[in-house]
Amino acid sequence: MPTTTTHPGRTRIKVCGIRDSEALHAAVDAGADSIGLMFVESSPRYVKPTEGFALMAELPPMVTAVGVIADASVEQFLAIEEVCPTPIVQLHGSETIETARRCGPGVIKALRFDPHTIRDDLAKWDEVDEVESILIDGSAGGEGVAFAWDALAEAAHTISTPIIVAGGLDPDNVGDAIRACRPFAVDVSSGVERERGVKDPARIRAFCDAVRDADNHS
Repeated sequence: MPTTTTHPGRTRIKVCGIRDSEALHAAVDAGADSIGLMFVESSPRYVKPTEGFALMAELPPMVTAVGVIADASVEQFLAIEEVCPTPIVQLHGSETIETARRCGPGVIKALRFDPHTIRDDLAKWDEVDEVESILIDGSAGGEGVAFAWDALAEAAHTISTPIIVAGGLDPDNVGDAIRACRPFAVDVSSGVERERGVKDPARIRAFCDAVRDADNHS
């Protein structure tokens, strides 16, 4: 496991829900560290594994593709991986520890923020070696719902696994989230869209610029 949740000096950026080359290259050019490929069929940002593989092939070195699934069986995960073997998988449902272990290594486990259970939730997943980071969302994902970043900061210092903050982030508030939580990374989807499921290159650029500004002035 990583040994600290303290701010690493440069907040990593994940732009999730990438569906086309324009959005992918906008994220890369703006300085994103990773892009999320949504393999959840109910999502407006869904891409087929074959489409995801074509997009992943366009990524330059050092920019990582993350495959996002939710409540899929291990067999379904393996079928997706056969077609589009992303280096990292994000489990964005109610997966068990056993499922996370079988999908690892390289797992991001997403949790919905609940102030009453966040400490126990973080402690539970901090013990799973295959989970390399924990993503905290304000909703089930992709709904643009923020949460109490200060409350997360109080809980996160008790674990060693890096934290990713998601949910309701946009170019206007991501700096506040970074200053409140000092996360390893931030994750954005709806906050950089011009309409549901359609990314806006200008907003992607503004978001990445806001992250860098927060890093440089914190």
